[in-house]
Formats: sequence, C-alpha cells, structure tokens
Amino acid sequence: MPKAPKKRAAATVAAGSKEPLLERAAAVLGRRAAVFAVGLALLATIRIVSTYTVFSHTSDEPAHLACGMQWLDQHVYRYEAQHPPLPRIMAALGPYLDGARSAGQSEMFMEGNAILYAGDSALYDRRLALSRAGNLPFFWLACGMVFLWGRRTLGSAGAALAVLIFTMIPTVLAHAALATTDMAVTAFFAAAAYAMVRLAEEPGPKTAAWLGLAGGLMVLSKFSALVYFPVAFAATLVLWFFKTRPSGAEFRYLLFRRLPWLGLAAVIGLAVIWAGYRFSFGKTVWTSFPLPFPELYAGIKEVADHNAKGHLSYFMGELRMNGWWAFFPVLIAVKLPISVLGLAAAGIWRGRDRDSTAWPFGILMAIPAAILLVSLPSNINIGIRHILPMFPFLAVLAAAGLTWLSTRPADAAWARWCATAAVLWLCVSSLAAHPDYLPYFNALAGSEPERIVVDSDLDWGQDIKRLGRHLRELKATSVAFSPEILVNPARFGFPPYHPTALDAPYPGWNAVQLTGLKLYRMGLRMEEPNTRLWPESAKPVERIGGSILLFYNAASATP
Repeated sequence: MPKAPKKRAAATVAAGSKEPLLERAAAVLGRRAAVFAVGLALLATIRIVSTYTVFSHTSDEPAHLACGMQWLDQHVYRYEAQHPPLPRIMAALGPYLDGARSAGQSEMFMEGNAILYAGDSALYDRRLALSRAGNLPFFWLACGMVFLWGRRTLGSAGAALAVLIFTMIPTVLAHAALATTDMAVTAFFAAAAYAMVRLAEEPGPKTAAWLGLAGGLMVLSKFSALVYFPVAFAATLVLWFFKTRPSGAEFRYLLFRRLPWLGLAAVIGLAVIWAGYRFSFGKTVWTSFPLPFPELYAGIKEVADHNAKGHLSYFMGELRMNGWWAFFPVLIAVKLPISVLGLAAAGIWRGRDRDSTAWPFGILMAIPAAILLVSLPSNINIGIRHILPMFPFLAVLAAAGLTWLSTRPADAAWARWCATAAVLWLCVSSLAAHPDYLPYFNALAGSEPERIVVDSDLDWGQDIKRLGRHLRELKATSVAFSPEILVNPARFGFPPYHPTALDAPYPGWNAVQLTGLKLYRMGLRMEEPNTRLWPESAKPVERIGGSILLFYNAASATP
C-alpha cells in the first residue's frame, strides 16, 4: 500500500513525459512521407479527373489543342507564337492518339472547336477529357517538386504536409484540370529553381544536366518563366550574399568553379528548346540572318507587345487596359484558402526555427516574393493563374507554419489546436468546393466574388454545358444567351436560342455569363453612358455553377 503513491507518481511523470500527439504523428509521417505524398497526389488526381466531363471547354483550351495538333499532325507550329509548344503538345497528344487530326481551319480557336466537335457529344467529352489529361504529368511533377523543396527545407514530415496543402488548394486543382499552360510552367519553374540550388550546392555534370533539362522545358512551357526565373535567381543570390558575406576572392573562386557547369546547362537547355520547336531554323523578328527556333523570338515579341498594349480587364468595379498594382495581392488574399494564408504567415514568422543543416529558409520567401514583385506592374491582369509558379513555394511556407504549430511544447495546447483546426478547415473547404475549383473564393470575397474579378478566376466559359443540361431539366422552349467564348450551345442540348438583349430581357429564360456582365457590358456602359443594361438591376432565379446567372422574365420584352 505505501508504494502505491510512488507508482501513481511515476505514472504521472511518465504520462507527462509523453510526446505531444501531433509530434508522434509527425514522426510516423516522417517515416512514411513519400507514401503519404503519393497517396495525396493520387487523391487529387481522382478529384481532377472527375471534373473533366462536368464542364464544357474553357476559353483558351481549343486554341491550345489546335496548336498542339498542328505540331503533331502537320509538323509545324504556325497558329500562334505567343505561347510555346510543350503544354499544347501534351493537350493534343491524347486526342491525336485517339485518332483526331487537324481539321484544316485557318484560325486556331475554330480549329480547336472543329476537332472537339467532330462527332457526337460522347466523342466531344472523350476528346476534351483526353486533352485535359495531358496536363496531369505536369501536376504530378509539381507535387514532386513541392515534396523535394519541402524535404530540403523542412524535413520529410514537412514535405508531406506541403504536398497535402498544395493538393488541397482549389486554384491548383482548377488549373491542373484544364488543357492550358499554367500548370506546366509551375512544375518546371519549381524544378529549374531546385536544380539551380542543387548545382550551386554540388556543381557537376549531373546537376548541370538536370538544370539544363528543367530550364529548357520551363521555357517551352510559358514565356513568363523568362522573367520569373532570372528575378528569382537574383533574389536568391542576394539572399546568399546577405547570409554568407563572401570576400571578393571567395566569390570569384565559387563562381569560376561553377561556370563550366552553368555553360553545360545552358547548352543542354538550348538543345531542349530547339527540339521543342522541331529544330526549326530561320530569320527572326530581330535579325536578318537565320537562327535556331525563330518561333521563340516571335513569341517573346508577341508577349512584349501584348503587355505594352495591355489587356482589357475588370477589377473591383473598374475596367482598364493597363492593369492594377493591387491585382495580384488582392487575388492572393481572396483566392487562397484562409487557412493557407494563416499557415504561410506563421511559416514566414517562425520558419527560421529549423534544422541548421537544411537549405536556407529564406529561399522559400525570396522566390515567390520575386515573382510577385515582377508581376505587379504587368498590364495583363486576367487571372491568378499567371502567378501560379508561386504556389509550390507558398505551400511549403504554409507547411513550415503547420510544422511549427504542431511541434510546440506540451504546454502550448493552443498551437496544436490551431494546427488541427487549420488542416481540417483546409480539407473541408477544399472538398466542399468540388467540382467548382475554378470559381473558388474564400470567405473574404463575400457572396458575390464577381464584384472583385471575373475572367479565368471565375467565369472562363466552363458552365455552358451545365446551363444546357439545366435548361433541358426546366423544359425551356427557348433561351436568350450570348456566350463569351467560341462555343456551339446547340451541341450541349440548348433549346432554340438568340442573343441576349442589352436593354431589356426577352420573355422567358435569359442567361448571362458573369464575364460578359462585368467586363464587356460594363465596357459598353463606359462607351455609351445612357445605355440601359438590364442584368445590372434584375434578380437572377439561380446561378449555374459559379459563373452564369439565369433569369426568367414572365412579361413582354417591349416596354
């Protein structure tokens, strides 16, 4: 009996010395990190694939399909140079293997539609799904790079958490599910940045080859990488100078030791780019003598001209051609899940509390900060997708915050509760968004996110197929609808339709896309202030998906 108190005391001490539950979970996660990450990527893949036949094609997908098909079928790349060929080839590869071929149209959007509409609705669904499936390898690579960046900076458990966060961001899933270019550049930018740091760490033929391959494929994905990568490299170099403060002699030694391998990487990268353009050779837009891949120079010029001219955009009730400095910061605030924003803030604040053998944590902040900084003055403000290469690094930053919260001492119960709540909030909000990942906004955007932005952040034409299905359910005999993208509504089972009136609704059903309402109709109001635009004051019956307002007018359209 006298020994019982001692036993109870020993048991109490033992219980108090147990590791916090989240720390034990982190230990298990660290041992099975790769398996966990693969499982998360597969779960996200299932979620992505399940959206393929829900939505009609978006604005840009037919053009990407047409250009890729031209590369595969006709062995040329002439429709448009503003986007490089790699993601377009992947967009066309599935339909090409399924038997699709060029349709002979002179314009790329019409060509893409001709390929998609070559048969019945089942063939349309299959070809569109196959085209979108070409984006999956880029998504898988992006997940892999998130894991590698996370493991180098946070350890194995942190890497797995970074993949969890990345695969739960609706905007990531949205652009992984479309036959477009943004996921490709996101994946290869992360890969090229990783390869650059590895070459700086261990210069040699292997790291040089990986940098050349990743860099070449990055350029073949999207030309924005030609701006993002140099500024990210410069930011990382400044960070290194600040942390190490090398002497002039030390810097020259380190530089000269790496120069030959940087040269090898450049040669490999140029060879990869040239192969992507089918080893073309000819005069360029800037030279009177022939050079390799002249299409690349034409594409760079087209992008520069596009940015100089600007692009008509809508943002918070205003239209402009030359963009807003606040555009991308505001979109980050309203398009990322709030839990990710909070975790990333915690990661930035406490991320330095890590293993001293890991890569400098400042790299994770320097690279996305450089991307955002160089994007602020852009005149092309048509979607957060243009800064999607930031997202792998934001996911790792958020994982750093989650790691810090989950490994607080046993007496910091608030931190563990915050970590648990953040993960649950992220997962529940992400799953609840299915399948409408493209028009996802967090609670900060309010109930009408179209007051902030439209276009590829909300309405890219993806719900036109849904509208046709719903009109059939309503047994509508007609509808007034003016699609904002090149599409054939009759192929989606629409009843007889006619263009939407500007000044008053037609009798019966009227459907209006939010991009048309906020962007083009608002532009008309600016040109003709006295124009009456009825959808601005009318109350919709319902919203189709996240992007189309459906109205019913029982009265005559004549005043």
